[in-house]
Parts: sequence; structure tokens; C-alpha cells
Amino acid sequence: MTKPGKKRARAASGAPAGARHEEPGEGGVDEAVAFIAEQVGALRKLAERHKLDVLHYLLGMTKLEADEHLRLRSKRKLS
Repeated sequence: MTKPGKKRARAASGAPAGARHEEPGEGGVDEAVAFIAEQVGALRKLAERHKLDVLHYLLGMTKLEADEHLRLRSKRKLS
């Protein structure tokens, strides 16, 4: 944890600026978002079945956000 007013120094790496760190054997960002969308869909159904309305709504919003992220990423890759 850093003290207020102090910033952490970034370690220099060979990765381009803005690149996300990925551990060996892990999928990329798109794979992670697709997995999250799939799991959230299942959790949303569970919340609906048990009449957990607020959770159902919030998980629905999360699913929409993940789907939108995937849609925008695939659109960028096509251009």
C-alpha cells in the first residue's frame, strides 16, 4: 500500500505502453471477457429463479457490459 500523495514507480518492461500483462498459459482479454459473460449469464438465471431482483438486474447490466466490450473489440479487429 502506498502513502497518500506518493505514486508507485512502474517497473520497466519490454511491453508497449498500455499493454496488459498476461501470465503464461492464460488467455487474452477477449477470452477473459467471454468467460465472464458466460458465467454472469448463469448467475443471472440463478438470481432470477430465486427472485433476487436486484442481483438479477445488476448481473444483467454486467452481462451487457461484457457483451458490448466483446462487440467493440471484434469491430476494431475487423477494421
